[in-house]
Amino acid sequence: MKNSNSQLEALTLLPVLHGRLEFGAEVHRRLCSMNPDAIAVEFPGTIREPILRAAARLPLLSVIHYQEKNGAFVYLLAEPQDPLFEAVRFGIEHSLPIYCIDVDVEGYPRMREPMPDSYALARVGYDAYIERVLRGWPEAESSMTDARREAGMCFHLQHLAERHKRVACVFGLSHYAALLRGLDRAQARPLERIQTRQASLGALDPQSSREVLSEMPFLAGRYEEERQKGGLVTAGSPDRLRLYRELVDAASDAYFKNDKEEITAYQKRVLFQFARNYAWVQGRLVPDFYQLIIGARGAVNDNFAFELWEIGADYPYREESPSIPVIRVSGEDLFVDRKLVRFHRRIRAFRRRLLPVPGRRQDRGLNAKKWKDEWTGKHICSYPPEDIAVEGFGDYVKKRAVYVLSEEQKRVAPFCASLLDGIDVRETIRNWVSDGSIYVSEQLPMKGKIGSVVIIFDEDADAEQEAFPWKLTWLGEHDQESDMAFYATHVGEQLVGPGISKCVHGGFMLTYPPMRVYDIWQDPFFEWCRTKSERLLMAALDYSLERNVVYVAAAPPVSRLRTMAERLGRKIVYLPIGMFSPQTLKRMRTFHVLDGHHVRKYARSYIET
Repeated sequence: MKNSNSQLEALTLLPVLHGRLEFGAEVHRRLCSMNPDAIAVEFPGTIREPILRAAARLPLLSVIHYQEKNGAFVYLLAEPQDPLFEAVRFGIEHSLPIYCIDVDVEGYPRMREPMPDSYALARVGYDAYIERVLRGWPEAESSMTDARREAGMCFHLQHLAERHKRVACVFGLSHYAALLRGLDRAQARPLERIQTRQASLGALDPQSSREVLSEMPFLAGRYEEERQKGGLVTAGSPDRLRLYRELVDAASDAYFKNDKEEITAYQKRVLFQFARNYAWVQGRLVPDFYQLIIGARGAVNDNFAFELWEIGADYPYREESPSIPVIRVSGEDLFVDRKLVRFHRRIRAFRRRLLPVPGRRQDRGLNAKKWKDEWTGKHICSYPPEDIAVEGFGDYVKKRAVYVLSEEQKRVAPFCASLLDGIDVRETIRNWVSDGSIYVSEQLPMKGKIGSVVIIFDEDADAEQEAFPWKLTWLGEHDQESDMAFYATHVGEQLVGPGISKCVHGGFMLTYPPMRVYDIWQDPFFEWCRTKSERLLMAALDYSLERNVVYVAAAPPVSRLRTMAERLGRKIVYLPIGMFSPQTLKRMRTFHVLDGHHVRKYARSYIET
């Protein structure tokens, strides 16, 4: 930003937030456009030589360290996206004189001034961002140490303005207001240390780069990649949100490679929504690395969160044998605000088999036609482990329905005389600012129990091109199994073993107790139903012994079925299918039909591998 003082017109002040990606790119763009003849940065001149060496090593990470009189060590990290090192690097690349104008002070306290999220710069622009911060900056004078540093910087800048025509000065935004005031009057040379410090330069250990960088290492790496391609001169590049999406996509690919599970678009949307809300609660515009990891854990699992961390914490630029000493520093050394994350990963097996199962994959391909020819379909039966899984999922759906019904029966009111069933903390917090009241809740008893369950994966509404033409009613074989009606892909089309057909459900209905259901696909009582899903739901209402029937589908049932349910004294509890895990739904859709009970003896070796 150009100085208004006519005597200091040579100065262009560029206040920044240290270490932030957006400010590093903005400094690069401004320096390219203004073409300065000198660079001034907020570094003390006593460590100028290691500063220049560290900037020349970029994109390799370096640490400058020295010891103060009290024995404490000071560490300074050189990162590619840091605006100050970006300015020094620019000066080296263009052979410009570089001035370190800060005053060397010891025992400087670690302070964190509250600043707006740096991502706002990408939306409102650099000038508007700085103007808003300056407008709201407190009028109070700086601390004694800061006042000494700011007076020193003003003194050096005034002298640089007399010697150069275009000086770009990059410094911390918290000093901007004081520098504007100080540059309007002549400054005396401050008392400062002029003897060069015995500072050393070391290469940052790769393990340390995972925890001490100002930005996520993935972002720092992509910043450097854009810089080498010349992409930083484009406004808005690199975009933090776009890089987040690339990171999540890369983690999804790694997760599919290692765990053989695909991350759906819905899970990614939940991840970003959770991380965004988490960031807003913390007073930020966009999430940070920790919030993304927590979002990945919540939307998928710890395995995916680990893959996200592995890729996000990897800085790609490193050298195998550095010519300078390797230094390992921790977040405590650099006063970095850290958070601990523990991953509880699923491990598929502790050891591998020494010998594979011989030859069955080859047999499956060669004998598929033979198995299909031998398929009769006269005495079909189910595969018992899949029956148990379906029954377990049906019980889980019933529990979710009970929870939904319980929430409907919950009454919340402001506290007046009785605590009822207890304080409703969520409602109290929500209304605390507006009315300051305490809210209590009362749980009323649920009417009826859960009877039948209907799950619709695919409506299959196109009668001319049926995707799931096979319709069947299956009776339970014992008192722990429900009667089941379903529509699915054709049995006998896909054979995975001798007498073993693999099918996919379009939808199914479970009702308990067993041995009660007549073939619903032939029952004339349901002839008025227009689709297969309507027939399943109508049969569930008809055969349910309890008042409530659960309906899980992408869309709620039509109104005429709700009306019919009321006439039958039933209630349809609708649950969106999106509230269940995609992996679980995928397992429930796939099932196997056996060509006779004797196939159960060897079916496991073909199905569970």
